Amino acid sequence: MSSSTAATVGSVSNVSQVAALINGLSELPRKANLLWYLILGGLFLDAYSNAALGAGLVPMTKELSLTPGQVGVLTATAPAVAILFNPVGGWAAARIGRVKPLLVAKLIAALGAVLTATAGSFEAVWFGRGLVGIAYGVDFAVAMALLAEYTPATLRGRLNLWQSVWYVATTVNLALTLAFFKLGISVDIWRWSVGSAGVFAVVLLGLQLTFLAESPTWLAARGRIAEAARSLRRIYGFEVTAGTAAQQSGPEEPKVGFRQAGVLFRAPYLPRTILSTAISLTQSMQYFAVGWYLPVISLAIFGQKFETATLGAMIFNAAGIVGGALSAYLGHRLGLRTSSAIGYAMVTVTLLAMGLSLNKAPIAIAFVLPLLFIFFHSAGPGANGKSIAALSYRSDIRSLGTGVTGMLGSFGSVIGLYVFPQIKEAFGLGPTIALLAVVPLLGLVSCLLIRWDPTRDGFDPDTEHIELRPARDHARSR
Repeated sequence: MSSSTAATVGSVSNVSQVAALINGLSELPRKANLLWYLILGGLFLDAYSNAALGAGLVPMTKELSLTPGQVGVLTATAPAVAILFNPVGGWAAARIGRVKPLLVAKLIAALGAVLTATAGSFEAVWFGRGLVGIAYGVDFAVAMALLAEYTPATLRGRLNLWQSVWYVATTVNLALTLAFFKLGISVDIWRWSVGSAGVFAVVLLGLQLTFLAESPTWLAARGRIAEAARSLRRIYGFEVTAGTAAQQSGPEEPKVGFRQAGVLFRAPYLPRTILSTAISLTQSMQYFAVGWYLPVISLAIFGQKFETATLGAMIFNAAGIVGGALSAYLGHRLGLRTSSAIGYAMVTVTLLAMGLSLNKAPIAIAFVLPLLFIFFHSAGPGANGKSIAALSYRSDIRSLGTGVTGMLGSFGSVIGLYVFPQIKEAFGLGPTIALLAVVPLLGLVSCLLIRWDPTRDGFDPDTEHIELRPARDHARSR
């Protein structure tokens, strides 16, 4: 069904029928497409907020006289807090819907940006980054679930576009940072970089508050069929009504809370949870250990000139934009698991070459290797951990699944951001990068051992009927 024939007369009585209507589309109608990108805008903000501190890390370190340990704490704070708030966001979205947590996340992100930008001490920056971490944790868990629920089955690979958006956000932040530098802002450049994230947060809050509509499949899974029908009309233009009370009859759906998280670690969800967690963990570790520090790596390649290093980092991120866009195509053609495995293999080779040749290879090779790292990372595993999680669980537990696996995967970013400065301080940049090659190798092994892919064979999680009772209660009933 194309967007031109999206309007359909009929009724819906349960979540399977709602999901079938959405999955019957071959493309998103115009309004649904706009809302889809508005949700994606939240992930742009998450990436931009993360990049904002990295772009001004060197001048901030000088202004506040930070030690390597304090730098490690500040860079790891947001993803560390996100570990706690990934499942909180998922739980909230499972209980009160997708839209409200997204709006709260934007408000918290704006507050965190303002506090960080006006901070005069390590402690104040740390608190501001903690708020950014809360927003990041909540937003990512909920946004990926809502994107999956807005997206027809034939367009599932499109979820990987979040990876390209990540690099667009990072590049925009670097460009603005360079513009601030050109305007004569030097020591305080990090404040302008971080503060601009607050502006984006406020704008996005207003747009999402005005236009976003609740997920029809979540509403239907909660038994709110009339609201689901209204949401289908508002988002897709379907002319549907709610079924009669008799048609909607059936067992009452249990409320989903943290007690139901155990279902993610039982059959048939266990392999899916392990794979999505393994990919999310390893890809975030390799990115936040290397990709997040591209300005620092760029300084090592091009010298200590701020302008040159920032331009180099922007070019590196351009490879991520291309690779992230390509990952949507590869995810559709090859499947998320296979494209991840290929990406991991190439990243392993690239990290070894980059680490062993740093400060030894000609500048052309030294420049190309980080470019290849970002490209293979973004085209392969960079997007797939979160996309697999969003597509592997049915609507009533989807946000819980993305939240819990996101929490587990966030440990990778904390390890990358906190441990990397310590190892780099002790052994140097080159040996540390070479040592990191073990991370994508572990990711490759995970993809080879667990052969799960939600984009294959027309899989639809909302047709699965799996008991939500905690494992202990399930065992007692037997």
